[in-house]
Amino acid sequence: MQTLAHFGDGGPGPWILFLPVIWALVIGGGIALLRRTGWRGRGGPGRPAPDDHSPITVLGHRFASGEIDEDEYWRRLSVLDEQFGRPGKGGAA
Repeated sequence: MQTLAHFGDGGPGPWILFLPVIWALVIGGGIALLRRTGWRGRGGPGRPAPDDHSPITVLGHRFASGEIDEDEYWRRLSVLDEQFGRPGKGGAA
């Protein structure tokens, strides 16, 4: 074991790099895991957090909870679409 710890001239051998490499892998893995799980807020990496107080979102929550019926939802959504618009007009808000 002594021959692995010291190189030929009595100084530290290549094993001195072992712990810094292990710590670099641990820290790099932690950062990669945080990026993958979306640690930058509710929006995730590269995406902004949704605006929970926009009128279209509030209308969608009211429809989902049963406060308004489908006809009233679509009627109000068409009015809000004219005023505020939606980024993705393919589906319901």
